[in-house]
Amino acid sequence: MTSVQSGGGDFRRSLELLWGTPEEPTRGPRPGLSVQRIVRAAIDVADAEGLAALSMRRIASALGVGAMSLYRYVPGKAELIDLMVDEVYAEDLAAVRAVTGDWRERLEEFGRQEWALYLRHPWMLQIAQGRPMLGPNSMASTDVTLLAVDGIGLDEHEMLAAVVMLSSFVSGLAKTTIEAMQAADSTGVSDDEWWEIQGEYVGPAVVEGKLPMLSKVGEAGAFTSMFDNFEFGLQRVLDGLAVLIEARRATGPPERPRPPVAGCDS
Repeated sequence: MTSVQSGGGDFRRSLELLWGTPEEPTRGPRPGLSVQRIVRAAIDVADAEGLAALSMRRIASALGVGAMSLYRYVPGKAELIDLMVDEVYAEDLAAVRAVTGDWRERLEEFGRQEWALYLRHPWMLQIAQGRPMLGPNSMASTDVTLLAVDGIGLDEHEMLAAVVMLSSFVSGLAKTTIEAMQAADSTGVSDDEWWEIQGEYVGPAVVEGKLPMLSKVGEAGAFTSMFDNFEFGLQRVLDGLAVLIEARRATGPPERPRPPVAGCDS
């Protein structure tokens, strides 16, 4: 998957569109468009055809308007992608807020909801968000997730790290899973043919005993079984967090230096 940088366009304009009230065009014919309609049409195109197919012209075609009319609402594709990402988070926001239970039950459900989000919108995994755009829906979703780990013995640093850890696991496994699902279409080589050809080269090494552990798990059917890697990994992430929570409840949070107060001399 080729990555597209979040905030890669005029990020100030993206923030205005995300957080402010977009100004509707005052000149020219009114084609019945809105930022919301354009964003939803763009999401539909990306879902059906992939992020590579996304263009202002393609979106305009889906809406039945001229491409230039879109620029009266959205500066360009880069800013539009920022809006698409935040709109996707809005889809599950009500469900995220409705989740109940203890910290583990809530994080477990949040993880499953994020997994489902990536399966619905695989293109989301192509948006590089190491420096994300902070939209209202994505921020609200993160805020609700943080609430699940508040008051359970972790300090604020560990609360945020726990949320990042869970999301990183989900997005990482989703990326490799979706890439495997899309591989046949993108390469023109079926899964059966892919493994058969590789077996011609790898097989002799297996027979000669050069790969004993891979042979062991292969003979057990691990490579071809329907083992649920997502559920296995999700539970292990939460198991590890449970160990930390128990430790913090016994010893309290670690001492950390407080950030300096602005305007105060050290």
